[in-house]
Amino acid sequence: MTLAHPIATKWPAQHPDRLQLYSLPTPNGVKVSILLEETGLPYEPHLVSFDSSDQFSPEFLALNPNNKIPAILDPNGPGGQPLALFESGAILVYLAEKTGQFLPKDPAARYETLQWVMWQMGGVGPMFGQLGFFHKFAGKDYEDKRPRDRYVAESQRLLGVLEQRLTGRDWIMGPEYTIADIAVFPWVRNLVGFYGAGELVGFDAFPQVQRALAAFVARPAVERGLAIPRRG
Repeated sequence: MTLAHPIATKWPAQHPDRLQLYSLPTPNGVKVSILLEETGLPYEPHLVSFDSSDQFSPEFLALNPNNKIPAILDPNGPGGQPLALFESGAILVYLAEKTGQFLPKDPAARYETLQWVMWQMGGVGPMFGQLGFFHKFAGKDYEDKRPRDRYVAESQRLLGVLEQRLTGRDWIMGPEYTIADIAVFPWVRNLVGFYGAGELVGFDAFPQVQRALAAFVARPAVERGLAIPRRG
């Protein structure tokens, strides 16, 4: 079996019968590798190096015209046909439905889970990412601190929403670990870890978020997924 897709010319598949993951171990990227590790679905990871602008290569753009990671190519998609998919939230939903794991089957609980995935996509990711820019990267060169403070305040608000949701619950959906947790907690980890913004947002004021984050990173599949694809 060979992969009949342009991306396979730049990232040849050693196991073309497996799902192919094109990614980088960023918060959005590891959502997918973590879920793949949790489900046990066979897959082959490929590193998309931003240092060499892999995401702008014609081969990658043939898979994801939005030039962002992660993206997947599933040779065994719906109806047995190959499926190319980008956007981490869409990939989480697809993989959860494909494997029948980490997404409740009860319709009401399913939509409630998707609600929290969308909350991460529309709020947590963009706001935490902007805060990281203004706190850790080039934004700290700006004398005007109002942009940074705007994202600090919004990040604190979002953490407050999550804190309230987790009060009295093990996970976002209660006792059941779902793709909502897999979507949210890599970003929380990044905020206080890589971005070093824990003190800035007053992370100590969110004990339930701290508890759930600790439980999340303690999962063996999460530990593995956080390092996939392995950087060269």
